[in-house]
Amino acid sequence: MSLDARLQSVWYGPAWRSLPLWPLALLYRLILALRGLAYRIGLLRVEHVGVPVIVVGNLTVGGTGKTPIAAWLARQLEARGRRVGVVLRGYGGSHRGAPRIVTTADDPGVTGDEALVHARRGVCTVVIGADRVAAARLAAEQGAEVVVCDDGLQHVRLARDYEIAVVDAARGLGNRWLLPAGPLRESASKLESVHAVIVTERGGEGRAEFSVRSPLLLHAQFDLGDAVNLLTNERRPLAGFAQASNLHALAGIGHPDAFFRGWRRGLVATHALPDHAPLVAGALPFPADSIVLMTEKDAVKCRQIARPDWWWVDLEVGIGRAEAAALLTSVLERTGLTGAGVTLG
Repeated sequence: MSLDARLQSVWYGPAWRSLPLWPLALLYRLILALRGLAYRIGLLRVEHVGVPVIVVGNLTVGGTGKTPIAAWLARQLEARGRRVGVVLRGYGGSHRGAPRIVTTADDPGVTGDEALVHARRGVCTVVIGADRVAAARLAAEQGAEVVVCDDGLQHVRLARDYEIAVVDAARGLGNRWLLPAGPLRESASKLESVHAVIVTERGGEGRAEFSVRSPLLLHAQFDLGDAVNLLTNERRPLAGFAQASNLHALAGIGHPDAFFRGWRRGLVATHALPDHAPLVAGALPFPADSIVLMTEKDAVKCRQIARPDWWWVDLEVGIGRAEAAALLTSVLERTGLTGAGVTLG
């Protein structure tokens, strides 16, 4: 069993399994408390970037669906005529140093896969950088009227006007312990102070037991949409693969089982890879002549080595019309971006 799999079994299993790690979790809690105190007494300062900032993040390590939610929000703001900049760390990429603007032609090995997903969706400006403040400022310099930060809920140096926490419905908050004894990056009480909590659900998954107290609570349904060919961009319903032989599904994301759960077991060979794992020709876990279905994050990493029967599966984000309207009204009001609206997409 890999280290990641071992940690997942500890974090999302009975609390007693994490007992040996409790001292480290308490040390981590102390570090968080000291950092918070440093900001409160002025030793560390929160910095503003001159435009509204919306942070879409999570409390837990691993996939909750924050990138699809951030992309959905950016699209909604653009539909309202706002120039949007998306800022993210660029995990999985080799870029270091000053913030960098991402284009659709960039190498995912440099920028990271999530940044390219945003860029390929047509967001006005996508910027990566470990320094979120500098990255957000660069986005503003490029004309962004509002910055959507994909991740960075814990990057408190960047002043934000709106915080959205994304929670996976099936896994919840795990054993509710801080790292490394549990999956939490910060205390679960953070859910009481953010402006909105979005609980993401996938068809066929159960719900973990956890309570959410937030001014605004929404549910987002993630459904698998059409398959898109990596070479031709042809779109095909997933039902068209029902009779295919030698069919393989690949997911290098934080929660691979969420992608695999929609497939009929026994008819599809599934391959779970670590989040942001590189895909290299000659080292792939399936035969070269396979029909392959993968996530969009994986697709941007292997377009140069793609074969004719490789497809990525579109992820459809569904938020109820009333809930979406409530969220967008809240966002626009708190950021001062209220203006002529358009029909929700």
